[in-house]
Amino acid sequence: MAYSTILTDLTDGVFTLTLNRPEVLNAFNDEMAHEVPEALKAAERDAAARCLVITGAGKGFCAGQDLGALRGRREAVSFREHVQQTYNPIISKLRALEKPVIGQINGAAAGAGLGLALACDLRYAAEGARFRLAFSGIGLAPDSGASFFLPRLIGYARAYELAATNSPLGAQAALELGLVNSIFPADQLASAVREIAARLAQGPTKALGLTKRAMNKAFQLSIDEALDYEAHLQEIAARTADHREGVAAFLEKRPANFTGQ
Repeated sequence: MAYSTILTDLTDGVFTLTLNRPEVLNAFNDEMAHEVPEALKAAERDAAARCLVITGAGKGFCAGQDLGALRGRREAVSFREHVQQTYNPIISKLRALEKPVIGQINGAAAGAGLGLALACDLRYAAEGARFRLAFSGIGLAPDSGASFFLPRLIGYARAYELAATNSPLGAQAALELGLVNSIFPADQLASAVREIAARLAQGPTKALGLTKRAMNKAFQLSIDEALDYEAHLQEIAARTADHREGVAAFLEKRPANFTGQ
């Protein structure tokens, strides 16, 4: 499928989605907000896509909403409807997608762009990347899942401080807070992420997806409920071809050849 605001590539099991509006630091307009979930659905349906990478073209990851695209219709637009029709489906799909999703944060991630990064399972950033919630700077509250993910990653007090003060956060500080998994020199980020993504794409895709499902669900459960849900998912995982291959490889003392089945 041809897109006008994003690029997609599927190589060796890794589906890469690149936000492609570099002239505005990959800020979202309505077209991009429509195309991103379509691409995510395509990746979800394609069994050959076993790991996803989301990144941005040019110098930025994603600057959030393109405010210029809203100019001229501000009085007519319902911000509730706008968020529900644009960002909410993207964030929901990322969390429901039972394949590993990596955020390759090559530059600025702000507003909804930060929400997009936070919704990924793993985040790897360039040393020069910058993070900012940005919402309070224009008199808005957080959206795109930021109020859900950020306190869980770095704690309430730090998350609220970043939201209330609208302070930027550098890559090293983001690493120290636990917002990103690792940082790399800018010229090494893409190759480092490719290596990680390739390894995940060769893993037991179903088991990795069930792990994501369990961790998502655990936010809502008591310990006893979580234990019961783990047992339920373990029964599903135990019936996969990858489980049988993993056991055989262990007993035969050889690397497993997982197929995602």
